[in-house]
Amino acid sequence: MTNRRVESGQARQPAKNRWRSIRSSLTRGLPLGLLLTAATSVSAQDTVEWTHLGGAADHTRYSPAANITAENFGDLKEAWVWDGASFQGTSGRATPSYVDGKLFTVSGPRRHVIAMDPESGETIWSYREPNTHRYEYSMRADYGKGVAFAEVDGKGVVYISTPAFFLIALDADTGAPLPGFGGQVPVEGFPETGVVDMLTDLGHEFDPYYGIPKEVGYITTSSPPIVVNDVVVVGNSAEQGYNQSRIENVPGDILAYDAKSGDFLWKFNVVPRPGEFGNETWENDSWQYVGDVSSWAPMSADAELGLVYIPTNGGTIDFYGGHRPGDNLFGTSLIALDVKTGERKWHFQMVHHDIWNYDTPTAPVLLDVMHNGQKIPAIAQVTKQAFTYVFNRETGEPLWPIEERPVPQSHIPGEVLSATQPFPTKPVAFDRQGIVEDELINYTPELRAQALEILSEWEVGPLFTPPLHRDNDLGKRGALWCPGDVGGVNISGPAAGDPETGILYVTSLSGCTTRAIVPGAEADLRYETDAGTTTTGLTVAQYAVGTGGGGPRGPQGLPLFKPPYSRITAIDLNTGEHLWMIPVGETPDRIKNNPALAGIDVGNTGTGAHAPMTITKTMLIYASQASDGTPHLFAVDKATGRQIGKVPVSADTRYGMMTYVHKGEQYLLLQTGGKLTAMSLHGPRASAAAH
Repeated sequence: MTNRRVESGQARQPAKNRWRSIRSSLTRGLPLGLLLTAATSVSAQDTVEWTHLGGAADHTRYSPAANITAENFGDLKEAWVWDGASFQGTSGRATPSYVDGKLFTVSGPRRHVIAMDPESGETIWSYREPNTHRYEYSMRADYGKGVAFAEVDGKGVVYISTPAFFLIALDADTGAPLPGFGGQVPVEGFPETGVVDMLTDLGHEFDPYYGIPKEVGYITTSSPPIVVNDVVVVGNSAEQGYNQSRIENVPGDILAYDAKSGDFLWKFNVVPRPGEFGNETWENDSWQYVGDVSSWAPMSADAELGLVYIPTNGGTIDFYGGHRPGDNLFGTSLIALDVKTGERKWHFQMVHHDIWNYDTPTAPVLLDVMHNGQKIPAIAQVTKQAFTYVFNRETGEPLWPIEERPVPQSHIPGEVLSATQPFPTKPVAFDRQGIVEDELINYTPELRAQALEILSEWEVGPLFTPPLHRDNDLGKRGALWCPGDVGGVNISGPAAGDPETGILYVTSLSGCTTRAIVPGAEADLRYETDAGTTTTGLTVAQYAVGTGGGGPRGPQGLPLFKPPYSRITAIDLNTGEHLWMIPVGETPDRIKNNPALAGIDVGNTGTGAHAPMTITKTMLIYASQASDGTPHLFAVDKATGRQIGKVPVSADTRYGMMTYVHKGEQYLLLQTGGKLTAMSLHGPRASAAAH
């Protein structure tokens, strides 16, 4: 069986902090042990850092900050707004880091690196990579998710991976390229130092300005690197797999570099080569030409174990894989690599031969839990298919059994799916899986009948119902499966974890998907950006009317299914049990005031969108909307899910939020499109007016 390979036994390395949590005038100069004890003291807080896009390398999105409480949450005010318009920033996907008294982030399609004052939002410095065709061609240009930070010879260094696939190291104080890092790129405008051209180490012929030839493949980045034990580990991303009709692309192999010199250390092949574990899962020698498997989602790491955890997506062409028979390791998997050598310690493939676009969209969360009376270093990966896969992060052993269960097979000629898929026995799914009649809207018999009539046009079934050819013999418009590639979990709603309790908080939505499979030659006329040369026999038609994803509309403008339409679920990873579930935000007026629901109390349905979240010492905080569509922050009791606060904000929050304490003031920083909006208890600080 190729699903999981456990190779462990590595010695534990000396303990290091999970996060750079607190510096205080009361704690400076203390020995490490006393400093860690003082770090939990609320009264001593004057600085609490947020060092990675997920808070720390464990990606819990947790902060020990405790200045904002249930009692004063309603006093939050807008402190400042930073506008990325001058950098053409629009997506708002980047979660800033707060380290050594500065905020660091990226903005815009050029992925400008920005350092700003955490008290006022004033820009301190910015850096822009010189122009190349490689940048201009990037399909993920404005999707940068943040930066990495490390100390080199006692000085702070900011690292980013760029849309053009360069690794850049900058002095955190000045924004200048790091001396002695990398070397000269033979393109006009590049500095003599501070840059590594990662295409050099990927192993394909390329031009420094134009990049990899289009007929060979395409690669870029969206998530930042992660720095672990003086090693910079870099993921990547590819062109959108739902806009492909060619079978060739390059694999998104994982690269690692020395944090001080930029020297290349190792490469891990995500599509195994002959002689490597898993190569036989790419049948018909499809490993020779298929690519796209990459870690476009952020990575997590355990510095004590010396392991970095890599979540991946599937192989070339979403929704069709007839050209790549087999299970396709290491597609849609979680991989633990030795950070010093790149050696695979263990892995688990969460979807065999992925044709649902069930790519792993968020970083895994690392929590220590009590399991069968023992403290276990755990790792939890939440997925689009609404599963939570939980392992011992040192050995790769599941905390609870994961069963291979039979799943539906494809009606499309040439598509051979895996006969089984892995189903965790615990925790149970956190959102709707499959389509059954009992899940359909039932406010009135008329609405239920209309929903059944709508569904009759579609091929439906359980989880892992496969796509259907547009010209199928079943007389159906297509296949509809739940969750789809838009959720359960997705990019805009990373999970959060509380290291004090071992509770995982998951935001999800009940999103279904349909995609039409059409002749590849037809789609090839439309996908102008497609890499490769060989048109596949079939491919997905993103453009097809009524089958471009998202599923059919429900009756009377209402969703097809019962609420909640989006939710937050608290899962105790000590026991594997769900503790509570709440809808996200409030019932939208368009549902509450729908004429078909006149006189019916629908309760709280949730908005139907993911909830950007962060966990603090005192509460769970998330962003959503009130019924009238106005953006709000909501505070929730972590133990019960009870709402304990709600405040309006000026704009909708996207993708994530973070919190930090600077000079004794706790800030919540929201990703509001191309802007950043900071909230605090006192609003604009008097000292900020001088900037």
